[in-house]
Amino acid sequence: MSREAELEQEGEIAADFIEEFLDTADLDGDLEIEFRQDRAYISVTSDGESNLGKVSDPEVVEALQEITRMAVQAKTGENSRLILDIGGSREIKNNQLRAIVDKAIAKFEETGKAQHLKPMSSYDRKLVHDMVSEAGFSSESEGQGKDRHIVIDKA
Repeated sequence: MSREAELEQEGEIAADFIEEFLDTADLDGDLEIEFRQDRAYISVTSDGESNLGKVSDPEVVEALQEITRMAVQAKTGENSRLILDIGGSREIKNNQLRAIVDKAIAKFEETGKAQHLKPMSSYDRKLVHDMVSEAGFSSESEGQGKDRHIVIDKA
């Protein structure tokens, strides 16, 4: 099976799982599946009045994303790297990461000492590395597993 076909299968399984979750939780939302950067992206949105806000907190979405990844893995036998966005949770998360980066860079500029960020997912680390680079600084990941984190230093 080609990687494209695998991604489509992953997206379909994840979408079915999320639709069932939304139905069970009596939440209104429309699903959209996209494929980019070798990942399936599932977005749940709603026009007008919606109760999606009940589950759009980034921490809740991250937990639901992990459960969805496990559901995909149970059906395919392969690890999933899908990204889930509910009600704009990705934008909220990106803004939170931006604030962390801005604070760490300010602290670095004040002290001249490398700044160690808290551990985060590989996807969030990728986003942070990009933000740090755009700001003209350098970063690298350190640690293993759940302790893997970013260190920000001068460029």
